[in-house]
Amino acid sequence: MQWRSTLAAVLGLTLAAGTTSAAVAQDAQHWPPKPPKQTVIGQPKTQNGCARIEKSLPELKDWPKVESQLTGDRKDEARIKAILKDMTLAEKVGQMTQPEISAITAADVTNYGFGSVLNGGGSWPGAKKNATPQEWLALADTYFEASKQSRTKIPVIWGIDAVHGNNNVYGATVFPHNIGLGATQDPCLIRDINEATAEQIRATGQDWAFAPTLAVVQDDRWGRTYEGFSEDPRITRAYGYEAVKGLQDNAKKRIGEDGVIATAKHFLGDGGTTGGKDQGVNASSEKDMINVHGQGYYGALAAGAQSVMISFNSWTNDVINEGKVHGSKYVQTGILKEKMGFDGLLVGDWNGHGQVPGCTNGSCAAAINAGLDILMVPNDWKALITNTIAQVNAGEIPIARIDDAVTRILRVKLRAGVFEAKKPSLREHAGEAKALQHKELAREAVRESAVLLKNEKRVLPLSKRSKVLVVGKSADNIGNQTGGWTLSWQGTGNTNADFPNATSILKGIQDTLGTSNVTFAETAEGVDPSQFDAVIAVIGETPYAEGVGDLGKRSFESARLQPQDIAVLDKVSGKGKPVITVYVGGRALYMNKEINRSDAFVAAWLPGSEGGGIADLLIRGRHNGFSGKLSYSWPGEACPALPGEAAKKPLFKLGYGLRDWETGRVGKLDETSPGALCSGGGGGTATDDLEVFNRTDIAPYQSMIGSAENWGGTVIGPDGQASHAEINVVQSDVNVQQDALKTTWTGTGPAQVYLQSPAVSDLRGYGNANAAIQFDVIVHQAPANRTVISAHCQYPCMAEIDATQAFRNLPVGQKATVKVPVSCFSDKGLDLESVNTPFLVYTDGAFQASFANIRWVPKAGADPDVIPCT
Repeated sequence: MQWRSTLAAVLGLTLAAGTTSAAVAQDAQHWPPKPPKQTVIGQPKTQNGCARIEKSLPELKDWPKVESQLTGDRKDEARIKAILKDMTLAEKVGQMTQPEISAITAADVTNYGFGSVLNGGGSWPGAKKNATPQEWLALADTYFEASKQSRTKIPVIWGIDAVHGNNNVYGATVFPHNIGLGATQDPCLIRDINEATAEQIRATGQDWAFAPTLAVVQDDRWGRTYEGFSEDPRITRAYGYEAVKGLQDNAKKRIGEDGVIATAKHFLGDGGTTGGKDQGVNASSEKDMINVHGQGYYGALAAGAQSVMISFNSWTNDVINEGKVHGSKYVQTGILKEKMGFDGLLVGDWNGHGQVPGCTNGSCAAAINAGLDILMVPNDWKALITNTIAQVNAGEIPIARIDDAVTRILRVKLRAGVFEAKKPSLREHAGEAKALQHKELAREAVRESAVLLKNEKRVLPLSKRSKVLVVGKSADNIGNQTGGWTLSWQGTGNTNADFPNATSILKGIQDTLGTSNVTFAETAEGVDPSQFDAVIAVIGETPYAEGVGDLGKRSFESARLQPQDIAVLDKVSGKGKPVITVYVGGRALYMNKEINRSDAFVAAWLPGSEGGGIADLLIRGRHNGFSGKLSYSWPGEACPALPGEAAKKPLFKLGYGLRDWETGRVGKLDETSPGALCSGGGGGTATDDLEVFNRTDIAPYQSMIGSAENWGGTVIGPDGQASHAEINVVQSDVNVQQDALKTTWTGTGPAQVYLQSPAVSDLRGYGNANAAIQFDVIVHQAPANRTVISAHCQYPCMAEIDATQAFRNLPVGQKATVKVPVSCFSDKGLDLESVNTPFLVYTDGAFQASFANIRWVPKAGADPDVIPCT
């Protein structure tokens, strides 16, 4: 925990202190003890026709059995047995295999009998970002009809990350991210939004939403914080119930044509990892897993969620050592399927099975034996199918486990009605423009989700006759206000032109006050704030998603993460006119400096495509004003509590939020800054070079190339050769014979050469000021385009520096020794405690260079050429 008080106290839970010796003696007289009666959880209590957010939750001693409202048809089981009896082993394994659309053809769907396909974030039909609904439907039809041409004729289903609306689709309404929806404390709204999302998905031909996320986030350093509804499991439980009901059309026997398959994710404990590290270790006790991290699943499964997605994280503490839950039989089978009684399908996350010890992306008997029914294997699906069949034939995977997995897949398909369904383009809502557009609902969600934290002298709401100055980088940036998981995976690379039906916050203000009464100056240059009635500054985070968004050891201080925001506020504050700051971002940050410079401060979170909802609150009108309440406590200090320290006091507690007539009386806040990092790390001080490549790979590191042909990585063989269309490698000479990797980027697409270990290494010993990543190089052809050197702490956890000009400055054909200070990477977020890729070079243009003697040096000399951090 950080500055928040213990969660048990917040929720009113009574936690057992332990078992007394007297109780033990009493138990000994009644041996064996009777097993405790299992708690059964069914439909929740309701309020206004929707699940009620309970004032407190009873403490559970064990995992409860959850009664699902979706029971299907009794005849389904006999039909499943008949289908299963007629299937070959290869056809069964095909049902368990889920590839990515960019890695398959329609013929593959027919020949391999895939049970499902997916598209990753930033993957679209024909690789077209602006693909139309008709183009999405055409591809969906192609896959569906291809599956019907297979011997079994079992229909394929398509899963998509529709996590705040159908956010991969150009032109679709995008709703606020879950952190904002948590602030509404309105379960009915959650059902409405997910009903609308299901319509959007139907409009483009998919069957299956990889939503809702049910993480109960405990450390806001996690880059996926905004995907969780709240740190409060009471909210997550009620929301999980309503989100699933909305997506699945409140199904009880069959999911109707207005619904899609919902996914409760990520099971289990993804929001509770130590340090908020993505895909890290959750060290919670089982009691906390049951009573905190499990709560969202009790709601979602009661509503009938037909799929659950397993999590990337591990579960390990002094008592429990389940490791990666992708490989945990106790988590997948013991808890979810047996104790909780889940009878739907369990799907893996993106190559998550490949992280299980002893597994690769193309081979993982352990994950299947643990209980995984569908393996999400974007690119290595051929190897996975071949290896899984061989493992079954060798007795490594029981055929009964395969049959159980396929039974569950068929059960969900029957309940989803896809066996009797027409092709996607002929189904309800297919191609409907109105199905993709839910602007009024989204605007309402924006109004309900924004939280007013400060309102000195009741500055807000502004008069409709106000003349205002609008400043800040996010005022007219729809990409910033929609955040990650929007059109692209990280939400980066988007411009306002990518959102043809959206409204920026600036546009919403202009529409309300009139364009003539609104002046926009992003950086506040060349304007005089005193000439306006008020200044509205729209600031905050820029888009990120999993991994990349992790803060690691960096402080929560927004002024350091986004220094341009303070620069803007300094230009407009103290000029005699009120400053209203609107924060757009995916988590609560330490923003004392920004709050001090603001007369009113609004947390807008990531409001999505309808920025007009913020204008509705800032300017007096017919709406009811601010009503949002914090679903995450707001930090009062820039660094969270270290292990062993008491929880730090929040600036604003869970549930805080002002109405229009309240001021908050925030006062002057402390602006003490801890610097960029909250802790210096550990691991001692390294004294020896860490060799990564010296004529050959130095174990455990392995040289690889990656490109669109295989981003998972193609190993450079012992002959020093590997080839893709975009990149190829052969051996060459730099210092001695064949000591280097001569790497050629052809300029036909992005590609990379890198050294990687299957496990992470603690390289904090190389965190001193003189340490460097050092290598010898001959540049044969200077880079045509931007070229970066990077290091990864399990991608997407990474940091990079632009080395384009440095490589261009080196004399062509001559050897040079180059160093890059390790601080260049650690200052940009590289977690030195968890490095698995200590060297990587990436570009998308033509470039040729030979790399040799690659190493991390604890004390670099003065002779090598230095590549600067910028």
